[in-house]
Amino acid sequence: MTIVELKQLSMEILGIDVGGTGIKGVPVNLETEDYLGERFRLPTPIPRKPKSMINTIAEVVKEWDWKGAVGVGFPTVMKNGMAMQHGNLDPSWVGMQVDKVIEDKIGLPVAVINDADAAGLAEMTFGAGRGQNGLVMVITIGTGIGSGVFFNGELIPNFELGQMRYKKKMIIEKYASRSVRLKNDMSFKKWGKRFDKFLHLVTLMSNPDLIIIGGGASKNLHLFEKYLTIDTPIVAAETQNKAGIIGAALAARHLVVELPEESLKK
Repeated sequence: MTIVELKQLSMEILGIDVGGTGIKGVPVNLETEDYLGERFRLPTPIPRKPKSMINTIAEVVKEWDWKGAVGVGFPTVMKNGMAMQHGNLDPSWVGMQVDKVIEDKIGLPVAVINDADAAGLAEMTFGAGRGQNGLVMVITIGTGIGSGVFFNGELIPNFELGQMRYKKKMIIEKYASRSVRLKNDMSFKKWGKRFDKFLHLVTLMSNPDLIIIGGGASKNLHLFEKYLTIDTPIVAAETQNKAGIIGAALAARHLVVELPEESLKK
């Protein structure tokens, strides 16, 4: 990976959030937590194979005429930039060095992070998790159940809590995600009791100090929190739908080196 010398005082990184239905990107000022424009979105190609998806990511970069570091939130388990699983993507992603492949395509330094970890990173930096020590879990409820786990503010990557087994061969996100509630037109009471079972499994294994609820369900926490019976404090996320892009940009901070003040005057 190359390093970008940022010839300005603010830290600006292009954040890209890769989802199952859309690939969205916008430059982010990480000092002010501001988007530097409107999100640019393209549909995620179907089937979700590497070549077509990487070409789409490159189109997002081209739209912004971007010349700096790029952070990408990716919807599967990532280890040192390599895809370890494929999730809802094509199986051909497994074992691919995703950061290097994207770098080769766009000619810029790239950092890749699991999308749920990205959302958690944004929330711990700018949202309800800021300054929180101990074991903190950011759980995103949407199409599935994502989770970012932090200890004393440091990310412990790739905790896929939504993949826990429940009732024989079923995974818990197929039982308690927001998409399940919408698909089956469940009341918040009925669905909330399902999600409560998930939280009891989480606390049985880990006993966190704080749980932050993010994703599409976070704005409705007040409608189902009375059905959640764990002792751990639960709060709603604050970064909302900005979390994925901001967290992706945060993951690329190490690629940026600010020049000393003397160099900026030249």
